[in-house]
Amino acid sequence: MKVLRAVAFAACLTIVLTPPAADAQILPSEPFSFAGGRVTIGGDVSATFGELDPGWFDYTDYQHSALRMLRIDVSTAVNAGAHVTLLAQVRTENLGMLRPYGLYARLRPWAKRNVDINVGRVPPTFGAFARRTYANDNPLIGYPLAYQYLTTMRPDAVPANAAELLDRRSSGWRVRYTLGNQQPDRGVPLVTAFRYDTGVQVHAETARLRGTAAVTTGTVANPLFHDDNSGQQIAARVEARPVAGLILGASGARGPFVGATAARGAVGDGHDREFTQTAWGGDVEYSRGHYLLRSETVVSDWRLPIVRPPLLDLPLRAVSTSIEGRYKIAPGLYAAARVDHLGFSEITGTPAQGTLPWDAPVTRVEIGGGFSIVHNLLAKISIQRNTRDGGRAKRRDTLVAGQLAFWF
Repeated sequence: MKVLRAVAFAACLTIVLTPPAADAQILPSEPFSFAGGRVTIGGDVSATFGELDPGWFDYTDYQHSALRMLRIDVSTAVNAGAHVTLLAQVRTENLGMLRPYGLYARLRPWAKRNVDINVGRVPPTFGAFARRTYANDNPLIGYPLAYQYLTTMRPDAVPANAAELLDRRSSGWRVRYTLGNQQPDRGVPLVTAFRYDTGVQVHAETARLRGTAAVTTGTVANPLFHDDNSGQQIAARVEARPVAGLILGASGARGPFVGATAARGAVGDGHDREFTQTAWGGDVEYSRGHYLLRSETVVSDWRLPIVRPPLLDLPLRAVSTSIEGRYKIAPGLYAAARVDHLGFSEITGTPAQGTLPWDAPVTRVEIGGGFSIVHNLLAKISIQRNTRDGGRAKRRDTLVAGQLAFWF
């Protein structure tokens, strides 16, 4: 029945939004251009409807389910001269608050060299999937666990000891600790796919090699607009394209993670920059003919204050690996699948708790496909199976969703 409901939803969206053949140009297919081409406006809209998620497997930064979301993005680029472009992107989810997703100036010092300097709320530096989070770039509906699943890490609150951290396993959607902000709130993923960070970013590329480096106020798990700990993150990514169809990428980032208020509440003043998040990533993509294969691994280490026994075994490590593939069955029609696992390092709590991973490991398998109604209108359906090894929240869930994505 779940599958039938999702199919029915996708079919209804397709019927409602598919333009008649004689009026196929009703939907805009290119960004709008003004002022002689100096101003362009584009958009991206995705409507997703899926099963309720009682296990909170698909909960996101902004307290929405990724499988029940209407997301609207509007992007603007203003060419302010030969060397300066101003870019802005605003986003709303489920018709809620309108947020400035991206807002930055792009400077190109040399007209004949492919070097950009971005200043402001800049695009992600770390990772491969962070650069293809739009619905038309994601062959499935769900997100890789590293970029979406909420762990029990919070930048504004920390556990007093290992026992408290183990007691909160699997509650990242609404976790509470005794030090720092004591109000229940969501945790963070390893790397968020839903927010940009603020700072300075430099990008350069040649035909076979691309490099990006950035200094920002937050971390990859917790991008910020205003700094909360007087420290900056340094992030970098290198991408090589040795042969046609093959992309090899490596990323790294390190910065203070725990906010000043939480650090002060745990160990006093003067330690803001000691409690860090360090992340590494490696990714491979290969495409040929009808096939596209991708794999990405993300490793994140957190260092938290050590307050009282039982002590935390630092760093707290999380490792996520995803493998996905897409096969084009016919023009405009494809099938896709992704296998994903998120694991955590072990710590020792009370004698009754024993030694356990500091959060509950999760495995996700998602299969689905998509059909292009027109070249910029895509209908998708997917079936997602989530399994959680331990914790207090629901441990297994099968979720079905349909999605319609439109962009111009």
